[in-house]
Amino acid sequence: MTEVTVTTRVAVTGATGFIGAAVCRALHEAGYGVRILARSPQRAQPLAGCVDEVVQGDLHNADALARLVDGAGAVVHCAGAVRGASQAAFDRINVQGVENLVAALAGGSARLLSLSSLAAREPSLSLYAMSKYRGERVLQEKAGELRWMALRPPAVYGPGDRELLPLFRLMAKGIAPVPGHPDARFSMIFVEDIAALILAWLAQVEPATGVFTLDDGTPGGYNWRDVSQAVERLCKRRVRLVPVPAPVMDIPAWINRALARLIGYAPMLTPEKLRELRHPDWVCDSRALRQVLDWQPRYRLEAGLAKTPGWCGRLSG
Repeated sequence: MTEVTVTTRVAVTGATGFIGAAVCRALHEAGYGVRILARSPQRAQPLAGCVDEVVQGDLHNADALARLVDGAGAVVHCAGAVRGASQAAFDRINVQGVENLVAALAGGSARLLSLSSLAAREPSLSLYAMSKYRGERVLQEKAGELRWMALRPPAVYGPGDRELLPLFRLMAKGIAPVPGHPDARFSMIFVEDIAALILAWLAQVEPATGVFTLDDGTPGGYNWRDVSQAVERLCKRRVRLVPVPAPVMDIPAWINRALARLIGYAPMLTPEKLRELRHPDWVCDSRALRQVLDWQPRYRLEAGLAKTPGWCGRLSG
């Protein structure tokens, strides 16, 4: 990696989220100056030790975006909507937000790394997946001379995660709920490996452009038995796979859909999200990415879980 000085500034959106916070910590430890976009200084307070400057605003505030990118050598776009009641709600952040950021970067020399999602591979499955796919299309069609890379990570876990941690806690107690077929396969990646990838991208003199998938290097990914066995080894107890009957999830998903239409509630569990969860193949790999970037994932699932605190009493993280 090239030598980094504290005058090298990187702007980050979505810094208060799980992945964004890990990216900010890695950037700070590597010697980069970190400027973030946040709706309020209070939301950014947990990052006080690794952030040099907070720009108050959001992805729809042109002045805030101009201040965010001014003088930055690179922008890491981690912000995104993961729940919503309509396609428009997802698109407002995941499509229009990308378009606004591209507009703010137009004519400058900064590069852009945008976090998409593996869900974009199957845009017909859900409103979220379609919005992520459309966000990638913005980069492909409107970025012009902007040097950009979009990443499609699979399931991301690690310190600070709030989505998968409850599942791992339940598995640590001996129960692994399986929402779809037990042989469905999926890739995973530890959050610190994403942060390391971004550091490698920043070190490139001429970064590659395009959409790339990434994983932890496990050929063929994992199934639910693989995950339960990793938990068994770490927590020293048997984990039983428990298929979840379809109505147990279908009914609350449709209730959420009705509430969303009635009161504007933005649910996570929807019929569309269930189609994502039950999709049998979320396997990907990093081969194309590793051809253009000097990066290798360090953590496969068991090693990553061993570094993740707060889910298994035998682990300190």
